[in-house]
Amino acid sequence: MSSIFQKLVTLVKGGATKAGEAIVDANAITIFEQEIKDADKHLVNAKRDLTTVMAKSMEAKRKIDSLGKEISKHEAYVAKALDKDDDGLALEIAAKISEFEAERAIQIKAKEQFDNHVNRLKSIIRQTCKSMDKMKRELVMVKTTDSVQKATRSINASYASSGSKLLGAKESLDRIRKRQQEADDKLIAGEQLREEFEGGSLEDKLRQEGIIEDEGGAEDILARLKRERAA
Repeated sequence: MSSIFQKLVTLVKGGATKAGEAIVDANAITIFEQEIKDADKHLVNAKRDLTTVMAKSMEAKRKIDSLGKEISKHEAYVAKALDKDDDGLALEIAAKISEFEAERAIQIKAKEQFDNHVNRLKSIIRQTCKSMDKMKRELVMVKTTDSVQKATRSINASYASSGSKLLGAKESLDRIRKRQQEADDKLIAGEQLREEFEGGSLEDKLRQEGIIEDEGGAEDILARLKRERAA
């Protein structure tokens, strides 16, 4: 009895699968067209995200320029303090320069990350736009083909039926290829983001291991400025 029940369940599942496939095939063009519209929306969102990242890069550039001006201005203050033999004041100003230089280094690194992200997004968007243009052309062709087939069916039902099956198979193949390509793109994008956020620069690794030392302390800056004045 249990075996018969299991066979009945399997039969119902098989019938539901076939019915679902039949519905998809019957509405393949509508589904394909809606998928293109959905992809267009995602593309618009991607472009909006790109402008946001580009704006962040420009903001970082302004901060870098502003900090550079502050550093130059305070280096001039150090020179005036040294002219008055006020090493204490000069050291205090040098400490402020150290803060500016540390912040500028952070902004420079941030800008590099923003710029790299912008380049990747631009590349992805360009490729997506090309794919979308191709899919839209294919949609026009598919719609045209469907209209021709409908007209032909009224003349030759047998020929039209055969052509419809071939068209359905081609559309199914196109859907499979599209999903696989999207999956590959997501995997590649995820790997690129992982490498970006988990990987550190060689200089950072050397500094962590104590192979190279930081040179942004107040004493180092003051010593450098004294050497420059003595030269």
